[in-house]
Amino acid sequence: MKKWLIAAAVCALTACSSGGESKTYYQLPVAQGGAQSAAHQSKNLLWVEQVSIPDYLAGNGVVYQTTDVQYVIANNNLWASPLDQQLKTTLVANLSNQLPGWVVASQPLGSEQDTLNVSVSGFHGRYDGRVIVSGEWLLKHQGQLIKRPFHIELK
Repeated sequence: MKKWLIAAAVCALTACSSGGESKTYYQLPVAQGGAQSAAHQSKNLLWVEQVSIPDYLAGNGVVYQTTDVQYVIANNNLWASPLDQQLKTTLVANLSNQLPGWVVASQPLGSEQDTLNVSVSGFHGRYDGRVIVSGEWLLKHQGQLIKRPFHIELK
């Protein structure tokens, strides 16, 4: 999972520092791994229901934080597809690779499934050379709700 965060961080940092008027498009890398052969035979089912992002990240432009309180949305460095969709696809792929014995999907799998929702509050490069990925996740596991924040800073 950290590999795609690092790749995204590099994209975000290089995207905001480039000059010129040509438009450059970025797509998050998706983890490559073995396909899940268990299909619905597994009792461990996880539905990644939603990955939500705030309005300032929902546009096409890559976001860069220039001061503690100011953000710039790039005009020429753009996401190739909506960021929330890219994050969801990447999350499903990474969880599928990291959770052997589980079927992880972006669509409902049945009535006896765990459900994961992620709310991303930060996904941007920063003026000090760091990349921020933050938010919280909510997991419904066997009828119980588990909610945890996350905050990752990469340099």
